[in-house]
Amino acid sequence: MRHRAGSLGGMNQNTVLAATGIVKTYGPTVALGGVDLGIRAGESVAVMGPSGSGKTTLLHCLSGILSPDQGRITLTTDHGPVHVDRLGTEERARLRREQLGFVFQQGLLLPELTALENAALPLMLAGVGRREAEARATGWLVHLGLAGLEGRRLGEMSGGQVQRIAIARSQVTNAVVTFADEPTGALDQQTSSEVLGALLEATVGRGRTLVMVTHDEHVAARCSRTVRLQDGQVISDSQPLHLTLGDVA
Repeated sequence: MRHRAGSLGGMNQNTVLAATGIVKTYGPTVALGGVDLGIRAGESVAVMGPSGSGKTTLLHCLSGILSPDQGRITLTTDHGPVHVDRLGTEERARLRREQLGFVFQQGLLLPELTALENAALPLMLAGVGRREAEARATGWLVHLGLAGLEGRRLGEMSGGQVQRIAIARSQVTNAVVTFADEPTGALDQQTSSEVLGALLEATVGRGRTLVMVTHDEHVAARCSRTVRLQDGQVISDSQPLHLTLGDVA
């Protein structure tokens, strides 16, 4: 069942992320050939397509990891709109730290740190004091079913637990949009379903937005919308379902 977009606490359906005419090339290879995409607050958007279709490049441009060669990208934060494509390298890094969340297939956590230290790291990098950062991170770890495991390192935990730490890390800054790249790709089917449910609840379940690259049709089916790419172009875009968040998977 799809995790349906809708209103939460009076939150409207305004566009939170808008991309217009996004072009990205690597030498003679056109990764994105003029992509237009608008994403509303509270949506969970699955981005699909064959290998080489431009999925990850689109995610990286939308999130400010890469700058597009052409086009405009606007993110509406809690403090107003930000023109992502106009930001310099340091400004984009700050935007990612303070306004965006990321969950990747292998988590990209630091193995030498504990679960708590990994989850608190974005806050500490943003200048939040250690005590407050760890208190907020602990709250998310407990919320995600990791109570009592805060002091463990990654090698002492299962793949599903590690991905829950990555989810906690992505949410401690109250991210406006969370970007996920194959977040369940390395997990078995049961663990994948559980982790996906946790990710959806942590993001769109709170009225925030999730943009997720996936090859898995079962994963996409639980999102409110699916965008399909081929050869750097959007070839289909299912419309979101405007229902209340009470009807979720």
